[in-house]
Amino acid sequence: MSATTDVRRSPLAPGLLAARNAVAASFVLNGLVFASLVSRLPDLRERLSLSNGSLGMLLLAIAGGSLVALPSTGRVIERIGATRTVRGGVLADTVGLSVAALGAVTGQLPLAAVGLFVHGIGIGVWDVAMNVEAAEVERRMARTVMPRFHAAWSAGSFLGAGIGILVVALDVPMLLHLVGAAVVIGVVAWTTSARFLPAEPAPAAGEGGAVRRGPSPWREPRTLAIGLMVLCFAMVEGTANDWLTLGLIDGYGVEHWVGVAGFALFVVAMTTGRLYGPVLLDRYGRPATLWGSAALAALGAVLTVLGGALPGPALPFVVLGVLLWGLGAALGFPVGMSAAADEGGRAAARVSVVSTVGYGAFLAGPPLLGHLGDRIGTLEVLLAVTALMLPAALSVLATRKPA
Repeated sequence: MSATTDVRRSPLAPGLLAARNAVAASFVLNGLVFASLVSRLPDLRERLSLSNGSLGMLLLAIAGGSLVALPSTGRVIERIGATRTVRGGVLADTVGLSVAALGAVTGQLPLAAVGLFVHGIGIGVWDVAMNVEAAEVERRMARTVMPRFHAAWSAGSFLGAGIGILVVALDVPMLLHLVGAAVVIGVVAWTTSARFLPAEPAPAAGEGGAVRRGPSPWREPRTLAIGLMVLCFAMVEGTANDWLTLGLIDGYGVEHWVGVAGFALFVVAMTTGRLYGPVLLDRYGRPATLWGSAALAALGAVLTVLGGALPGPALPFVVLGVLLWGLGAALGFPVGMSAAADEGGRAAARVSVVSTVGYGAFLAGPPLLGHLGDRIGTLEVLLAVTALMLPAALSVLATRKPA
């Protein structure tokens, strides 16, 4: 985690400016590697001859890896700092993606599962560390910027989706696409992380050399309530990432590239919401803004799924639905990260707790929807988003800043 000295330095201070840009780059690259895999999910399903339910079970390997890594990542950051933690996550993320691609193209399901498990470890470690660093940069800048870091992640996802559309249209082999992306992303992410803020010294030891850590953040009601809110919004975002492309293909009979384009449209809307969301957050506060976000996401999912049942052509309703869904999904996760880090003491541990809950839902929830999708349809299962917005709306008050 970052040093706590010189808390109110100007955003234009060279070290802080370099750290801000490095964090933004880390978010872009993380989104790029994630979208690279998402854009090839139909190929993964086809290569391994999987049903939606079987693909969902395979994707649980990612969730399993992340859930193994997430709970302890906060303490790792406290010990070795965000820079080295991010680098470890980048290495696991990109190597795992390459192994998964190799398993898919050779038809070896166990190898693909192992690769996705390692990929999931990397996702968990990388994401928590860069969010902790982002929260510290936001604190020093003394204004709301976390959603814009997550907009950088969305921009990376959009770039990855765009590349995915191109390589699919050109019939570029999946192995070449994913391994090439992993190598380039890994090298750039490793290099840019060197500009993170300096790691803070290790905590002082008490009597007998034992470090005094205080109560576990897992016992803090506010932290857990923030985690519930993030869980719901993470499911909203993760469901689109995993199933929107396939839902449009299966539900409306569109071409593969059209389904990927629908996912790209979702990412554009989410990126827009994250770029302009800080204005709403600073003007109206976190709870009011998040209540509006929940309403937009719920309405958007309904229009996306039921567009074909409404009078007139389905396309305008579906496009509007995807746009509203993306706008509604934009702010829940980044606001949760900021809220978890509101109190400086043990911010890394609190962010780790909220990330564990949120990423667990983000990664594990959507794959589990695959079994439901086999029963009711890949498109219809997207209505789960609407139901999730009720508990999200009930828990947003926990994001208010402590007195």
